[in-house]
Amino acid sequence: MQVHTTVRDTTAVITFHNPPVNALPSRLLQDLEVHIRAAGQQADIRSIVLQSEGQTFCAGASFDELLRLEEPEEAAEFFMGFGKVMTAMRDVPKPVIVKVQGKSVGGGNGLIAAADFAVAVEDAAFKLSELSIGIGPFVIAPAIIRKTGIAFFQKMSFSPRKWFSAFDVLKAGLLSHVAENKKRMEETVDHITEAYKKYDPEAVALLKADVWKDTRDWEEILPRQAAKTASLLLRENTRRFLKNLKK
Repeated sequence: MQVHTTVRDTTAVITFHNPPVNALPSRLLQDLEVHIRAAGQQADIRSIVLQSEGQTFCAGASFDELLRLEEPEEAAEFFMGFGKVMTAMRDVPKPVIVKVQGKSVGGGNGLIAAADFAVAVEDAAFKLSELSIGIGPFVIAPAIIRKTGIAFFQKMSFSPRKWFSAFDVLKAGLLSHVAENKKRMEETVDHITEAYKKYDPEAVALLKADVWKDTRDWEEILPRQAAKTASLLLRENTRRFLKNLKK
């Protein structure tokens, strides 16, 4: 399980990896926030790429950690980990581009929604599975709704076993580009990052702040959403379901 940053010219490439399916425990979420904010503070960085290794982009919250959580405050802090990563992506004064090479479940879609650009291969698939395990995608909801609107978010979140295609979520606004394969995805991302080498960084920072200004209430909303999720997680029937699912 790791997060590392590689600088390529003026682009910081942040890669996370947690085999086999890139589920996100609290430590990895904390590391992601640190790496994103650190890249955002570097004056010579013009863009940030967030990606994962392996076949799956992200499987969402770590089931292992969900089963270990016992206290409401601890559980709320875990779910706020997703909120802190999304907020870091919003706050950095550089465009953040997310690359989606495969399936994305639950909280992984929050990372996609918090990006300025999200590029996926056409055989990627997307699912909000939270309702099927007794909780809901409450923390990531503000970011997804901001991109797709309430109707598509409702369609996804109320269909927790359904996989949505890359073209479904592109049409809804969650993705900005769909590429026919990984090579084309890399080329699309390179095209975006190359463009930002030529733009004035102060103008970019001011424009990004303006574009995201409608999210300043996240500081109040996300902790409430995390607490709501935590209360559902710690119910006996939810914990029993997770244990059976884990088996």
